[in-house]
Amino acid sequence: MSSKAHGISAPIAPELYRRACSQFATGITVITALDEHGHPHGMTLNSFASVSLEPPLVVVSIDLRHAILGHFVTSRFFAVNVLAEHQAELSRRFSSTAENRFHGIDWQPAESGVPLLGGTLARMECAVTQVMEIGDHSVLIGEVQRAEYTSGRPLLFFDSSYRTLE
Repeated sequence: MSSKAHGISAPIAPELYRRACSQFATGITVITALDEHGHPHGMTLNSFASVSLEPPLVVVSIDLRHAILGHFVTSRFFAVNVLAEHQAELSRRFSSTAENRFHGIDWQPAESGVPLLGGTLARMECAVTQVMEIGDHSVLIGEVQRAEYTSGRPLLFFDSSYRTLE
């Protein structure tokens, strides 16, 4: 903790901030969208949260340097696919820089066309309502149009490693 209780101190080092945040366990998602040609794109993301119940809103946060950010910022829809404990390899695939992450992957188009991945714990099809640049990320707010879920155990990320519930 800062020794300046009421003052403004210098910003903390990025590595210290990253390590401190790594102590917060999160679920793992793969968010998906279509480009203007109808090609699917997706990326692993753990910066996802529910924002509101009425209306049903979620937020995702994407690094401004991410190569496929533009597909999410310009799309009218995106999907959030919540990964199950057996899907660590799927998470690794969608966190890679490979061009065709969808090759050989089980997925179906949602009503809007965005990819919904198979075998996940939950899938939410979202309409983009807001896009903001905050710090070094683009923040997308999406209104959940359709959702489905199944029972199971989640894939977690804690202390910079994949984890599962015991």
